[in-house]
Amino acid sequence: MRKLISLALAAALTLSLAACGAQTDTGGNAPASTPASTPASTPAGTADSTPADAGGAAEEVTLNWAIWDLESTAYWKAMADGYMATHDGVTIEMTDLGSTDYMTQLATQLAGGNGELDVLSIKDIPGYANLINLEVLEPLNGKLTTPEADFGGVLEQLTASDGNYYAVPFRSDFWVVFYNKDLFDAAGVPYPTNDMTLEEFDALVKQMTSGEGADKVYGNHYHTWRSDVSLFGILDGEHTIVEGNYDFLKPIYEMVLDEQAGGYVMDYGEAKTSGAHYSGVFENGQAAMCNMGSWFLATLQTYNKDAATNGVEPVNFGMVKYPHPEGVEAGTTLGTVTSLAINANSTKKEAALDFINWCSGPEGAAVVAETGTFPALSNPDINSIIAQTEGFPDDEASVEALNTVAVYLEMPLSDKASEIETVLNTEHDAIMTGAETIDEGIQNMNEQVTAILNG
Repeated sequence: MRKLISLALAAALTLSLAACGAQTDTGGNAPASTPASTPASTPAGTADSTPADAGGAAEEVTLNWAIWDLESTAYWKAMADGYMATHDGVTIEMTDLGSTDYMTQLATQLAGGNGELDVLSIKDIPGYANLINLEVLEPLNGKLTTPEADFGGVLEQLTASDGNYYAVPFRSDFWVVFYNKDLFDAAGVPYPTNDMTLEEFDALVKQMTSGEGADKVYGNHYHTWRSDVSLFGILDGEHTIVEGNYDFLKPIYEMVLDEQAGGYVMDYGEAKTSGAHYSGVFENGQAAMCNMGSWFLATLQTYNKDAATNGVEPVNFGMVKYPHPEGVEAGTTLGTVTSLAINANSTKKEAALDFINWCSGPEGAAVVAETGTFPALSNPDINSIIAQTEGFPDDEASVEALNTVAVYLEMPLSDKASEIETVLNTEHDAIMTGAETIDEGIQNMNEQVTAILNG
């Protein structure tokens, strides 16, 4: 059985743009922004390699932090301000590379041994693997102030073949099922539960489908990301999407294509051609359920908060744990992490390490949670912070949905991750549109990925 992240997960809420960017399948949805170094606060500092501790006299130091979507993502500034408030003499400046092709932009910035950036935000696993191959990241083994065990196995999954890990997670997202309580009430159907098998989920999708034309309500909405469908197949903990054999995906594709053929879910081709976004479909009451990452929570909270101003009806929603295969423990789900790393060519590595230790430790985790975002470190206090945010569902099942037993990384660390992802995305699209049969698509996956692994 492959390694897993075993986290006592709380809630995850992030702004929609930042969260969509966290998905390894999407390629980023937000428009690219012009790289600009943006000070997080007004104090100016001069470059120095000595970190400054609260209450102590220290030389001034300015750290340049690579991030994306500064204006639409609350936690970047919150972490920078929180650190500077307790570390006199430190100024954190941010270089916003935008969410579109962020990791490619970052690799370009680091090319040729450029040491201008000090702290690096790592958005996805393929990009992380690429930076390791380029040898532009500083090893972090043995340098953390938070015990490695507190990261619940994440660091093991971020460890490269050379035995080093080069990034530390500060934020995590995981998948749940959102559901529309009003639609369930109108149909007289009991709400989904926190212990729902894939078979039960499939039955509920069909049961909750009703109407025709403009009045059509789908039982569930699958977004056009590969992760929305194929990653149900790795919930048993026996498979990954980088292993070269994808026969295990056949039952998953059979289930979803059967739902699609029966009109229980929106046609994949229609969704892709029309540009249908999961948020709009669910907010407009076109789907009774939506399997989606925890970042969608913040989007729904904002939607409901602004509903009266925008002249729309709020969504009476709840959420439950991800459906699981028969024999797999409830609370098993999928996840992604956002991490921090140090530029191997930075001249301020000591100060950068101090900042990363703060961000990934308990103090940083509390600051991240206060912005409505799920931190990589979790404890009951942090769970409470998020569950009490404005607009969080007021039922106990939604609170319980925040607790998971196992979270499998959507994309494990592999130096072939980017190439494998391209193949899987292409074949997923072909299967879902009917351009290929399930067997043809899986055969192509097996042959092409095996060739990549053996290349």
